[in-house]
Amino acid sequence: MSDEKLQKVLARAGLGSRREMERAIADGRVTVDGKKASLGDRVTEDARVSVDGRPIKLTAPDSVRGRVLIYNKPDNEICSRKDPEGRRSVFESLPRARGERWISVGRLDFTTSGLLLFTTDGELANKLMHPSSVIEREYLCRVMGQAKEENLQALVDGVLLDDGVARFTDIVDGGGEGINHWFYVVIMEGRNREVRRLWESQGLQVNRLKRVRYGNIFLPPKLKAGQWMELPADEVNKVYEMAGLAPVAKSKLPKKQDTKPRGKAVRVRGRKPR
Repeated sequence: MSDEKLQKVLARAGLGSRREMERAIADGRVTVDGKKASLGDRVTEDARVSVDGRPIKLTAPDSVRGRVLIYNKPDNEICSRKDPEGRRSVFESLPRARGERWISVGRLDFTTSGLLLFTTDGELANKLMHPSSVIEREYLCRVMGQAKEENLQALVDGVLLDDGVARFTDIVDGGGEGINHWFYVVIMEGRNREVRRLWESQGLQVNRLKRVRYGNIFLPPKLKAGQWMELPADEVNKVYEMAGLAPVAKSKLPKKQDTKPRGKAVRVRGRKPR
């Protein structure tokens, strides 16, 4: 029986992302076989692990996979669980995870809407967010100003931002009239405000931004802002494959998963152009 890093095992158990589990270990909240754990500890499946005094059931890498949700984030929701300013959190709209917790795969800015993935598997979330996974993120942007050909070429060639060179791997004209114009753009990373900062480097402003795709997962047209939808077993396996993790037989996944849009729909302006 092989051993694994403690934070990796805890993440797979659905307690949070690897980074969150590393913080929990550093804060002294985790014990292994009755002793306080340390960063760097490795454990096997038969170890007795507790977090905040609560025993944790460890799972093997090839055991039942986590659940995956698609959420259509409205404008003006935060991606943190709590906010000192009292703003609404995306987690308030999600269903209960039955003894686990939902982990956000990346974040969207407060004023950015669209596709957010959530999973109960912290290891899956970590793989999907890691730069080595090289997963495309596609956004629909409404840009204010005149985007000339040289601007678009510069954005594809690469622009030096404060945190390094960034670029769009693809730009597609989405139409529009007057001062505002729509574009579909693709990035390979998820840096803070990356899409907006790229356009700003060309003297242009983004006044609407919506994520419509994450890898091979598209935002379903029937999923209204503020609603969520759980992926069925075969789609969950595709998400694991996208993250570079081995899929699991359907028999090991929950028999029923909710593929109908759920949650309270929230009206937002700036819909996809028709």
